[in-house]
Amino acid sequence: MMMKTYVWALILPLTAVALAPSATQLDVGRRQFLTAVVASTGAASGVLANTSPSGAFDVGGKLVFGDEEIMSKKAHGTSEQPVQSDLLYEVDVSLADKICNFNRHFAERAGYFRYTNWEDIVLASDQPVTFYDSVTGKPLFQAPIGRSKESFVEESRVHGWPSFRDSEVVWENVRVLSNSGETVSVSGTHLGHNLPDRRGNRYCINLVSIAGKPWASSA
Repeated sequence: MMMKTYVWALILPLTAVALAPSATQLDVGRRQFLTAVVASTGAASGVLANTSPSGAFDVGGKLVFGDEEIMSKKAHGTSEQPVQSDLLYEVDVSLADKICNFNRHFAERAGYFRYTNWEDIVLASDQPVTFYDSVTGKPLFQAPIGRSKESFVEESRVHGWPSFRDSEVVWENVRVLSNSGETVSVSGTHLGHNLPDRRGNRYCINLVSIAGKPWASSA
């Protein structure tokens, strides 16, 4: 893994350690509950699962490079404003603001997403999930595309961060800096890095950077 990591430890509540059911039982139970919620509320259409109407924006295509100017100093670090105050997936807002706006090289700790409800939401959705910029609310990624949700989650587990492929990137809003592989939004949000493997480009992305809610003004 080429990215350095902040040593930000997550401390689980002691009550979580003392629960009698096994980790597998708890995982299955949470997922069944979330699936039921999605089905009963219609969240799979775009609320809980954060999915997007077909044709709202283009997803996939060839890598688009950007230049260093994208990450120039602005009103709030490399962005014009802080991250949203009500981010999704139970992520830490303070951590998100540091990673997104005042950072170029570091990342949330490996496996951070596994201590959130990200996996549950992805696996409970019956269609690809759209991930939005934590600052601007613009769509950045949509996954899984061309693979199962289980394989998407498994690849992310193996690498330690949500991992996207070229076919899952909204290139209108995402750029890769050619001199470093740093992956950013066009508005200056630090997202992660492109760490290619034998299958091609792999965008290793901080969950805190893609936990935004869509804003009407970001269309």
